[in-house]
Amino acid sequence: MKHRGRHRRRRRGQALRATLAGTALALTAAATLISTSQATGSNSPGALTPLTSVAETSRLQLHENLVAGDTLSTLSRNMGGNVGVSGVLASADHTMRGEADCSGTERAALPLEPVATRAYCWASDDARSRQWAPASVTTSGDAEQDGRWGDRRVILAGWNHDDRAAGASATDRGLARVAFIDASDPAALRYRWVLLVAPRDGGKDFGAVRSRLGGMVWYQGKLIVTAQNGAGQDDSLLVFDLQHLLKAGVDSGAIGKVRGGYSAHGYQYVLPAVGSYSPAGGTCGSGEARANPCFGSLSLDRTSTPDSLVATEAAPADGTERTRIWRYSYSTGAGRAGLLGSDSLGRVDAREAYTTKAAGLSGVLSYTPAGARKADWYVGHTPASGGRHGTLWRQSGHTAEAVQCTGDQSYACWGQHAASLSYWQETGELWTLTGAAPDTTPERVLYAVPLTAVNKSLG
Repeated sequence: MKHRGRHRRRRRGQALRATLAGTALALTAAATLISTSQATGSNSPGALTPLTSVAETSRLQLHENLVAGDTLSTLSRNMGGNVGVSGVLASADHTMRGEADCSGTERAALPLEPVATRAYCWASDDARSRQWAPASVTTSGDAEQDGRWGDRRVILAGWNHDDRAAGASATDRGLARVAFIDASDPAALRYRWVLLVAPRDGGKDFGAVRSRLGGMVWYQGKLIVTAQNGAGQDDSLLVFDLQHLLKAGVDSGAIGKVRGGYSAHGYQYVLPAVGSYSPAGGTCGSGEARANPCFGSLSLDRTSTPDSLVATEAAPADGTERTRIWRYSYSTGAGRAGLLGSDSLGRVDAREAYTTKAAGLSGVLSYTPAGARKADWYVGHTPASGGRHGTLWRQSGHTAEAVQCTGDQSYACWGQHAASLSYWQETGELWTLTGAAPDTTPERVLYAVPLTAVNKSLG
């Protein structure tokens, strides 16, 4: 995608990074470094352990499965063609509240240290919903080097339907939706819901994607999301194409082709899947099947060569087994923008992999500082019991570090029930959201912390 004013925006981005960094450093000056060698009783996960044997890394191999091009063309043509991200944002019908308008309990879910420099709360109906919960975030900072999609800054937030919640609708069971947020004006964020679907009958119809979005990455024109417990797509990565954002012309409770056109269960827009990546070893599980990973969270690493998709496996917060984190390279081939690098047989191999003692990972990020040979890995830990702040660890092959809260000398300084991590390279911001807890209406906040502030608080 071509963009105008790229260099002008880059200069503005550099100035913004400097401003955010200065603010964050002042806010986090009281934080204390806790490293593996210094921590006592901190439950430190210690250094990362690399996975080097073929037997171990082969378990992480994926197989690429792409929908036939004419299937998507047929569906797009039947539904009136691609409306684009701009078309969805132009009809945004929900307004996010700025931090000043968030409630006291919502603000209490924000990290204690380092302090968020930007924070937003959802429209009241989404903030109170017991049937839906936020789980993942990615931005146009992932999608494009200059941080914009066209002329807009955009944030995508994935939400899951909580089938166990009181009053949960059977017709909503397992549904997944994405909030398309226009973040061009930091003082006025607005969003619109888009339902995730899968084409059927050669593109003549579509059905709902019933899955849990533990992680998502928007890179170039593709959106890759985790697909946990989805019928027919269990433990896979699903791929969506932003060039196929379609409008449903019939407003009804049905999903798919109906008399008079297409309906999306009350949603005006749908995003159909264009493919998937399935684990070559088969479905994950417990015991012996645990060797095949269940995907947890995802993020993008623009500091690797080539750019890469970073993943962690899903693991319980009170688990005792080591958790795997790894990466796949994105393709650099012609006509494969936003897809993972695969061989002629459609196989995608993990480029590198590690294990960590950190359990209950709610987010993962890999970032290589300028001049460094190896990446630092950031992992968010969510405690097993609710209502508590989490911990954000920075790990490498030598050490693990976290912030010790100045108030009670604990290490629970990160947000409450924080979900996936996304680094907006152009602005230097680390984005995440809170509220990914089942059976509750926890305080749901979307917020950003400069990565420089995180690193400064770590030493």
